[in-house]
Amino acid sequence: MKNMLKGLGAALCVALPFLAQAPAGAATPANAGAADQALVQRGAYLAQLGDCAACHTAPKGKPFAGGLPMNTPMGRIYVTNITPDAQTGIGGYTEADFARALREGVAKDGHNLYPAMPYPSYAKVNDGDVKALYAFFMHGVAPVQQANRESDIRWPLNMRWPLMFWNMAFLEKGPYRDKPGKDVAWNRGAYLVQGLGHCGSCHTPRGVGFQEGALDESGSAFLSGALLDGWFASNLTGEHNTGLGRWSDEDLRTFLKTGANRHASAFGAMTSVINNSTQALNDQDVAAVSKYLKSLPPVGGNGAPAYTYDPQATKVSLDRPANDAGARVYAAYCMHCHGVDGRGFAPMLAPLAGNPNVLAKDASSLINVTLNGTGDLVINGVPSPFPMPGFAAVLDDKQIADVLSFVRAGWNNGAPAVAAAEVAKLRQSTQAGR
Repeated sequence: MKNMLKGLGAALCVALPFLAQAPAGAATPANAGAADQALVQRGAYLAQLGDCAACHTAPKGKPFAGGLPMNTPMGRIYVTNITPDAQTGIGGYTEADFARALREGVAKDGHNLYPAMPYPSYAKVNDGDVKALYAFFMHGVAPVQQANRESDIRWPLNMRWPLMFWNMAFLEKGPYRDKPGKDVAWNRGAYLVQGLGHCGSCHTPRGVGFQEGALDESGSAFLSGALLDGWFASNLTGEHNTGLGRWSDEDLRTFLKTGANRHASAFGAMTSVINNSTQALNDQDVAAVSKYLKSLPPVGGNGAPAYTYDPQATKVSLDRPANDAGARVYAAYCMHCHGVDGRGFAPMLAPLAGNPNVLAKDASSLINVTLNGTGDLVINGVPSPFPMPGFAAVLDDKQIADVLSFVRAGWNNGAPAVAAAEVAKLRQSTQAGR
């Protein structure tokens, strides 16, 4: 949901610093005594729902020790250590300190956290779940002594005190309250999507202050899709073409558990969401999330008529690929996986015909995944056998623009063409430092 993925961090699902230095005379943390193991286990499950590992664990790093770089419009920040180490992690945090950081974005020493940490969503987490999360991070996570790294944001933009005013303007305090007239499953799904799941952090467009355009279904922008760090996080409303309007409840539950279904496959940041979070949801929570998302009315979209599949014109083009530059590239590099009919071999190989990501107005995700590929989906410990490879070293900007324009026009997709300049821009931003 998050997808997708991997603004303020890919993922597409973003989380930033709790911090850090335990001052002299700090209160004795909870790990001084024996933990309630049932509470720790519950907290472990909730930490998976919150996808904490995806942001707070760097590649090849130790769990929750931080160090993952994230790009923001102001510069690069580095996710912090949230292990119970007393010197470099959150070992000196009391439960009240932890709750304040989680739900209000204020660290133990009083400094404000960047809203890359999705505390506007976590503000909705109830007291019982905060207690369980605290028990897990204090008793279920191994302490790691790893100093936090300062951000690359330059003065004066790196000053934290203006965030107090950001919170005054945009932070809505108070845990989620059940909506009257909605059943238990709907309210549970709303609580997970809006709170721990923090789906809006990636899938809701941002305003001029980088605030989410809406924090729940009462706002029309909520989960209508958003550009984030070179990826376009998909529309999760009931919109027919670019959203979940054509997805059944079973389609959505399958995607949450496996990252792929007959309509689409996860890529970008959404891959880590599937790997670290949604596949671990129990059946009741998967059903609740699906029920809530499927209840959202259609918003946004590409302005085109409702999609219907039509392979004929595309099949003719592929029969004579020399007449179309995009068709030539497709026949050489794409057709063996995605097929002449554009339907791929779902769920292992994604369809392109009618795929919501193909139909989206913003082609950033298609360009990014074509240039850079995507990481492995790992379901129950088994990597996907056919991850999307990157073609940055094989195809130039015009070839990628040509093939994506062909795909976006093909099989009655009817989406706008892609320009070589768009590809060049994303190539530069995503390939830097590789």
